[in-house]
Amino acid sequence: MKYISAITALSFAASSQLYHPSNAFVPAKYTTNLNQLSHQANNEGRDTILTSRRHERRIPPSTSSALSASDDESNSSTSSTPLRQLTMFNSLTRTKTPLVPLASPYVSMYTCGPTVYDSAHVGNFRAFLTYDILKRVLLYLGYDVDHICNLTDVDDKIIKRCDRENVSLLELTRKFESKFFDDLEALNIIKARGYPRATDHIDEMAQLIVDLERNGLAYQSEEGSWYFSVSKKEGYGTRLVQLDPEQLKKGASSETGGGGAQRATAGGDVMDADEYDAEKEGVRDFCLWKAYKPEFDRDDAIWDPVVEVEGGEAREIGRGRPGWHLECSAMSRKYLGDTIDLHAGGVDLKFPHHENEIAQSEGANCAPFCNCWVHNGFVNIGDEKMSKSKGNFLTLRGACPTSDDVRAYRYLVASSQYRNPLSFTDAALGAAKGALKRLDRAKATIGDALSKGGDDLDSTGESDIGAAVEKELANFEVAIADDLSMPRASASLFSIVKLAEKEFKRVAKAAKDADGNESDVVPPLDLAGLTSVQKALDKMDQVFGIYYDVPKVKGEESDDDGANEGEDGVLSVPKDVMDLVGQRSAAKDAKDWELADSLRSKITELGFSVKDVKGGDPIVSKV
Repeated sequence: MKYISAITALSFAASSQLYHPSNAFVPAKYTTNLNQLSHQANNEGRDTILTSRRHERRIPPSTSSALSASDDESNSSTSSTPLRQLTMFNSLTRTKTPLVPLASPYVSMYTCGPTVYDSAHVGNFRAFLTYDILKRVLLYLGYDVDHICNLTDVDDKIIKRCDRENVSLLELTRKFESKFFDDLEALNIIKARGYPRATDHIDEMAQLIVDLERNGLAYQSEEGSWYFSVSKKEGYGTRLVQLDPEQLKKGASSETGGGGAQRATAGGDVMDADEYDAEKEGVRDFCLWKAYKPEFDRDDAIWDPVVEVEGGEAREIGRGRPGWHLECSAMSRKYLGDTIDLHAGGVDLKFPHHENEIAQSEGANCAPFCNCWVHNGFVNIGDEKMSKSKGNFLTLRGACPTSDDVRAYRYLVASSQYRNPLSFTDAALGAAKGALKRLDRAKATIGDALSKGGDDLDSTGESDIGAAVEKELANFEVAIADDLSMPRASASLFSIVKLAEKEFKRVAKAAKDADGNESDVVPPLDLAGLTSVQKALDKMDQVFGIYYDVPKVKGEESDDDGANEGEDGVLSVPKDVMDLVGQRSAAKDAKDWELADSLRSKITELGFSVKDVKGGDPIVSKV
């Protein structure tokens, strides 16, 4: 059935749907105000939003789960100092530049979310943890962050899996949405204001197509698909990357899915030529709307939108479904306005996805799309990028089966330089676990000492520890404000921990030396200094987010593929999968790399991943 969708400020307020993990939709009092930032009312509504949302984006207490944070004014500011300037490496300028929000202290932030056809892997979660650290730093420095993260719940991979498993689009995507939010909570990631789904924003995407057509940048093929005319958009492919247009040859699809795995030629040249419709005008043109194909498409993944244009005329888009790139332009415009302050994603999304977002948004809105682009590096297994297409990926629960492992992965990412590649190895995770044990031990020992009190704990006078803590805290704040220099921030964190450790050793040594000698007086602990250490650890944790209890996932359904957990919690892998694992190991021993890759692909198709361990048996986990 066709329907009319007049995309105006008023209809936005009436139809807004923001998915939220703890509450299905954002309260109406927020959606009404926020939708004043629609395409038609962007400038008029921003001052109203600033007034009504000034104190809503705050860091929750470090001892509670981030996803349980409420959206009221009880989340007060974590910094009483004036706003500190944050400098970020901007992919748009290719330099480190100060972040200058359009309406400081309000910062609008859009991030690319998952394609919910499968569980996200630890490589994906590096991006989500990077978003979290960035947001926590902004909040620490005194900014108000309005964060939107999309959910791609319709694309080719989702349709193929629905057909393979004989389930509905809704059943499949809601299942993996739930798993995604469980993993966000396990990693103590502060929730976005909303997680809009692509399927809930068909009207907005249709409107964007009409706007692009009006501006001479979109056209409909005879088959019925809609395309963006790349040749008519000046600067395409040069904003975030430097591409030679001649490299964009026909032969690769622009739809890569939410993981952002881009296509490449045998020589490594990145391409984005879309062969979905042979009748498109230019080989570089990318798809905005895919016309219905009965041999592939499903009834539950097809829409037939009609947009009301000037004069009340109805403009038909045609029966079909959106291309992957379109949703982010439509959602960021609807919830954050024509121009946003920050956009973040993995480095592999620079092209084609983010270049296409820029082309779409600026082509439709006739305004700059985003002022600062932040891109994080890959997570590597060995020398390869972790990805589902390579079959070398690990889910969070597969790679981090214990609570200590999950926290360690958070610390491993949080303490890294976000733009550099990150190697995920047993040694790296083990080192992160060791660091966390030291941090936990220090915090617990300090807390125990401070709780005892007594005459032997003298808190009077000035503390040398306190002065050193202030110095390291200042170094920490300089580091986080300098392009999220978390390795330097971690160094300051452990310098403070070392101050406490030295104090306990000092008193313990004095007590040992005085053992049996009543004339020797054991000096008291520097209680004032330990108090300053405790406060500094809590303050730094507003950014690191590592002091928390990992929630257990309840009611997790097992997939009907023969894989179950035994009474000892060990995964039972089907025999046919283990046979393939053995064959792959034999192929690797014989240096038959092509056969080994083929066998790994078969293992992945059966729902498992293989992680090679140097000098040991491979690890098989559920994906």
